[in-house]
Amino acid sequence: MQASPRTTLLAVLAAALLGACATTPPPDALAPFTTDGCSMFPDRSALSAADWCSCCVAHDLAYWRGGTAEERLAADQALQACVLRASNNAALADLMFAGVRSGGGPYFHTSYRWAYGWPYGRGYEPLSPEERAAAAALQAQYLAGNPALSCNK
Repeated sequence: MQASPRTTLLAVLAAALLGACATTPPPDALAPFTTDGCSMFPDRSALSAADWCSCCVAHDLAYWRGGTAEERLAADQALQACVLRASNNAALADLMFAGVRSGGGPYFHTSYRWAYGWPYGRGYEPLSPEERAAAAALQAQYLAGNPALSCNK
């Protein structure tokens, strides 16, 4: 016996919807890590060999993952220290620190905000043990292909 066109259409739609449900992450899931290097700032010096891009990618990993306000401050201080080591330029390191402190908060609807790997609105929420495990797995996946934390701009 042959199925009616309507029955066939319903079966195809049901299969498509069930397949989509199986592969679609929950709406509050952490997205895979992405980076744009130093966002709206140069990745390296145009005048010298100084390159601080790996500092920005490490900082992006912390921002992508998110967490508490204290974790954000620690990430921003780590960026400042890394840029100072990479550039030997305290003014540059201080400028970058001031930039991320003023423009990287979780309440800005930007691609580089604190906790940008999560849907907008997460704020300074601590990660649960399950979220930490998910973030660690995604970070390991990224680092396996990008061990040097380099910028590809």
